[in-house]
Order: sequence, then C-alpha cells, then structure tokens
Amino acid sequence: MNGSPPHPTGDRHWRDSARFATGCALVLCGMTLLVDWDAGTLTPPRTALWCSLSAMAFAVLLPSRVTADNGWLTVRGPVRRRMVCTDALVAVLQYGDVTSPLVLRDAYGHRLELDPRVLIANPLLWHELDTGAHRSRERGSLCQGGDVLRQLGRHIDDETTQAVLRVSGLC
Repeated sequence: MNGSPPHPTGDRHWRDSARFATGCALVLCGMTLLVDWDAGTLTPPRTALWCSLSAMAFAVLLPSRVTADNGWLTVRGPVRRRMVCTDALVAVLQYGDVTSPLVLRDAYGHRLELDPRVLIANPLLWHELDTGAHRSRERGSLCQGGDVLRQLGRHIDDETTQAVLRVSGLC
C-alpha cells in the first residue's frame, strides 16, 4: 500500500455549495414566475426568460469542483475541465494577497486557476498539491513560485491551528 487514498481527494464543501447554488436558482425562478403570474403578464416567452435567467444564476453561483490525486490536480467548472500534473509544475503564481487565485502551470503546457480558499478549507487537497510541488522541486522543474507555496502553507497551518484550538475550547 502506498499510503494514498483509494479515491481522489475532493473539496468536501463542494456539495453544500452546489446545493446552495441550486436552491438560489430555484428560488429565483419560482419568485420571478410567481410575481409575473400574479401580475397577469406570464407568457411562454417570459417563462423561458425567467428560467434561462435562473440557469445563468446557477452557473455563476456553482463553484468549480477541485479534485486531486497522486500527481495531478483538476478543476472542473460548468463548461471546461483543467488539469495540471503537480509532479511537473514549472510555475505557481499569485497576484495579490492570499485570497487571490493561484495560477498553476506544468511542464506539459497545462494551466489552471484555483481559489486558495479551497486549499485552506481542505487540508487533504493542500497535501496533494504540496507533495507534488516538493517532487517538482526535487526534479528541478519548479522554477517559479516556491515562495508562494511556502506563504500559503504557513497560512493553511495557521488556519488549521486556530481551528483545532477553537474546537478544543482553548481559543
């Protein structure tokens, strides 16, 4: 046994966020149809308009689904799927503070953007990315972004420590 989980690691909060997006879209659709019906102006084209507006709101609110396994990280959005090989990272970029998106590029030309809050909320995802970045550093492919990963790692460690202290009642 190599110590890795049998299934890819995923964002443990994604389902709740997807349910929230679905609920908001359904409430928007229901409320707009109800108000239009009450006003006596509901027609088939207006029904299609309200339903398509609700579908767009769902697409905007639905977060990207992040999964990781030994050597890769995937971000699936509503339209496209992006994947990088974490064992062959060449750059990890972040423009701004800890909350701005991470941009990961690998040696094969793949690129993805990732919200670092997903890594903060999911230590297993962070572990997979960090392990792959260590392999990239050992192989000499990671030329840019080691400081970004160290800063993010410290931030994640601080958040995890505070969460443990809160749960234990010491903070």
